[in-house]
Amino acid sequence: MKTLLLMRHAKSSWKHPELPDQDRPLNKRGEKDSPHMGKFLREKELVPQLILASPAKRVTQTIDGMLTKMNFKGKVEYIDSLYLAEPAAYLSTLQTVPDKFDRVLIVGHNPGLEGLLQILSGQVESLPTASVAHLMLPIDHWSDLKEETRGELVERVKPRDLK
Repeated sequence: MKTLLLMRHAKSSWKHPELPDQDRPLNKRGEKDSPHMGKFLREKELVPQLILASPAKRVTQTIDGMLTKMNFKGKVEYIDSLYLAEPAAYLSTLQTVPDKFDRVLIVGHNPGLEGLLQILSGQVESLPTASVAHLMLPIDHWSDLKEETRGELVERVKPRDLK
């Protein structure tokens, strides 16, 4: 079994519309929510061994806000193809993950993350900003992950659920 955590970036700011989309930062709520989600992952013993993420500023800031609260000791990889990615891009990235990693967190964007969640769980669930979906996948090797793989959605948590 492998554990996959899907997280949408925290709430971003639209204060500076002249910024390119990839450079939009978090807003105040996003800056507050990220550490709460990191603490949640630590308390649930769901700290990932590997984080795969979009290089967008709102994603990097989300991860930065989580790291110390998680006591994260693993590796973060920012992957250009995960910026506004479709489910297929997430799947192909996950298929290359070394099997020594049993728990992986992907931090990215909608609608691709919601699509991936639906494909892997068979359920239609929303992923609001900074929310985390916890999936258990019936695979021993990441390379075996396919669109047909049916995982179990263990839980989906939003920051407001923690308050």
